[in-house]
Amino acid sequence: MSQQNSRLTQNIGFLLLPGFALMSFASATEPLRAANLLAGRSLYDVETLSSDGTAVESSSGAIVPCRRMGLSRFDIIFVCAGGNPSKLGSPALYTALRQFARGGGRIGGISGGPYVLAAAGLLDGRDFTIHWEHAAALKEAFPHLNPRQARFVLDGNRITCGGGVAPLDMMHALIADRMGGDFARRVTDWYLHTAVAEPTAPQRASSAERFGVNHPVLLNILAKIEAAIEQPMDRAQIAAYAGVSTRNLDRLFAEHLKAGYTEVCRNLRLAHARRLLQQTPLSVSEIAFATGFSSAGHFSRCYSDFFGKSPLKDRRSCRRGAVSSIPYRPVSERPPA
Repeated sequence: MSQQNSRLTQNIGFLLLPGFALMSFASATEPLRAANLLAGRSLYDVETLSSDGTAVESSSGAIVPCRRMGLSRFDIIFVCAGGNPSKLGSPALYTALRQFARGGGRIGGISGGPYVLAAAGLLDGRDFTIHWEHAAALKEAFPHLNPRQARFVLDGNRITCGGGVAPLDMMHALIADRMGGDFARRVTDWYLHTAVAEPTAPQRASSAERFGVNHPVLLNILAKIEAAIEQPMDRAQIAAYAGVSTRNLDRLFAEHLKAGYTEVCRNLRLAHARRLLQQTPLSVSEIAFATGFSSAGHFSRCYSDFFGKSPLKDRRSCRRGAVSSIPYRPVSERPPA
């Protein structure tokens, strides 16, 4: 590559880990391809990388050819991960990422990629985000870190993104920073992406949309339940918190959710537990404690009743990256085993 081209072209590497999300990867790489076409020259040189140079299979089964990981020649490296990112790292990978960061390059994580950066010690003292389904696992493994529930975060030479379609918004910001807002808008228009979200926009639908309710007191209660998974509040405590009687509390849950407070609270905790079970190496006892159950035995019985299989059996049989979240469905309507 000539000295002139090296100034004109930014080299971006995507380090793919097994089970990476194809949608996240495409949402990050396609805007760069469009930018090159619209500019009529190579603004971005994109390469896909793996630790050993072999192709990597995505969570959907698509196989992407890769070159052997060699990071020094890149301006930006994005780590793309999904499934259970706690099992994807290695000492050699962490060392390579730290060396790249020390050299001054920008380093990013997409979807579960920030977990790998955290494991490498590259997010200490940094503002960052991660896909919401991986946030609980990250906070369990690295309690000193606190990811934001943002679509993407740019913090100096650290770039993190929740994944999904959010990389479209992130790339809009990166392209605009380099080429100007008008050019970035041409790129997003290319993909019919007319509503570019702010970095701080939420990753998930609102509680009202997820639970199908609009009652403000009930929404406040549901938010509190989700925020206090490890130390669940009983009916009297949550009623006092919400400023209602326990009778009115029961009426709200029965009328709007067709289930009682205890059932809704338990099912939210079980959904959280399933994410930890599938994405962390925590033991069943540790997960029971982290989700507010009195014992591993009680947790296992509740889990088996709700999901139709024991925690250990579910951990063994779950497909990589398949995380089920059933927020308040009554036990009688649980999915089949």
